[in-house]
Amino acid sequence: MIKVFWSATIKPMDFPLFNSKALSTGKTYDLNDAVGRREYFSDKLGSKLDDIKEFLDHNTFVGFMLAKKSAGKGTYSKMFAEIVGEERVAHVSVGDIVRYVHKVVDSDPVEKGKLIQYLTANYRGFITVDECVDALLGRSQDKLIPTEFILALVKREIEKVGRKAIFIDGFPRTLDQISYSLYFRSLINLRDDPDFFVMIDIPETIIDERMKYRVVCPLCNTSRNLKLLPTKFVEYDKQAQKFHLLCDNKKCEGYSKTRLGAKEGDDKGIEPLRERLDLDGKLMDMAMTLQGIPRIMVRNAIPVDKVADYTEPYEITPAFSYEYDEKTGQVITNQEPWAVKDDSGKDCNSLLAPPALLSLMSQLHTLLVGNTSQ
Repeated sequence: MIKVFWSATIKPMDFPLFNSKALSTGKTYDLNDAVGRREYFSDKLGSKLDDIKEFLDHNTFVGFMLAKKSAGKGTYSKMFAEIVGEERVAHVSVGDIVRYVHKVVDSDPVEKGKLIQYLTANYRGFITVDECVDALLGRSQDKLIPTEFILALVKREIEKVGRKAIFIDGFPRTLDQISYSLYFRSLINLRDDPDFFVMIDIPETIIDERMKYRVVCPLCNTSRNLKLLPTKFVEYDKQAQKFHLLCDNKKCEGYSKTRLGAKEGDDKGIEPLRERLDLDGKLMDMAMTLQGIPRIMVRNAIPVDKVADYTEPYEITPAFSYEYDEKTGQVITNQEPWAVKDDSGKDCNSLLAPPALLSLMSQLHTLLVGNTSQ
């Protein structure tokens, strides 16, 4: 039985279908290769890609990435930078910033001093900087981390980035931070450039299987997925009757030999994240009701009965399975379109990141430039 997860009130049908097939050039692209991706976006977006680059040569924007955990916010942001040029855009992750603070406060006195000096000059709130840091590190159970403190940390990171367009990943993070996003540009002293929400719809079944089949090299931390992203080398363990991925990172001393293993707890899938996923859903619900800020709506999956009309075969996420040939001693790898249930129980196929980003960039062009390009 396939389990259907659902928590938010936003339905998949609230996210419009994007027709990437209508932009077909008749070519097939390797979307797992950087060169293939650049050709894909250049051919399918045409002059719209040039328009976006031209806009970003003279202007910036603030895009707030809103989606459930593991929806691909960081992947989309970094791939966007790959396509338009890293000199034009930056991905600012609140989670990465918080992890940086954890690291330097206890291990790097010089960087800690610089951080405290900046926060003393820029943070304003009802508790002290030291109390904020203790709350962030979990040392204080009676103090909550003020949003103003998080904003000061984000402002510092943006100042490091310099004059670029920004995708914010991880803010707003709580329901009370939603209203801050409306005035975020002013709070961090950015000029009056466009800001918008990027809302990403992802079925929870996709998040669940991404976690359950995730494996990591114990030597180099290369991350893959037994079902969705195999390495070049697959080994069959006859005794255990299991297939294992072997590391294919050429810089790893375990190249072609070391088995990738699951992280502790991943076998439980998303259920340990239920509270987090429910909150993410509520944040998206609330953002849908806000007035005065545009929304870009991106679908991660497409109904099976619409796939042939709206996408090309190479744009669909493949699912991999394995067979062991007793005669040759070789592992045979098979693949087919990955089919899952969306959050309303409808059969759908998962999109690879590039076609989902193609939808984002097409909508962004309309928002930033208008419908001037054909």
